[in-house]
Amino acid sequence: MDIHIKLLSDLAKIPTQATPFSAGYDLYAAEAIVVPRLGRKLIKTNISMAIPMNHYGRIAPRSGLAYKNGIDVLAGVIDSDYRGDIGVILYNTDNNLDFTVHVGDKIAQIIIEPCAHVNFVKSNDLTATKRGEGGYGHSG
Repeated sequence: MDIHIKLLSDLAKIPTQATPFSAGYDLYAAEAIVVPRLGRKLIKTNISMAIPMNHYGRIAPRSGLAYKNGIDVLAGVIDSDYRGDIGVILYNTDNNLDFTVHVGDKIAQIIIEPCAHVNFVKSNDLTATKRGEGGYGHSG
């Protein structure tokens, strides 16, 4: 699948795959910023892309940043019709240390996934299932 990418500055980098079997493509910071302890910041990548229709880009955390530094990603959906600068919201779960992002750091990954477009049909009755309305913790 070809995805066209526009670099919006000299600081932008095309996403890269760490290994041939990596699901995600690393996204790079195009700005230096400090994510305060227990805080969040929006970091620009200075890239925009044309994700194919019936797909979206899911912004996911990098496992190394999560494990070593407690850095998570918030709000990670890039719609196929979005053409702006892709930003990554990093959340620092550490309650003692700030986290510094440098230009060119790998900050997250994008995974291109298919998505269904549906029509919601109002209905008075739904088909019965064994689970029924069982919610949180219903299965033990």
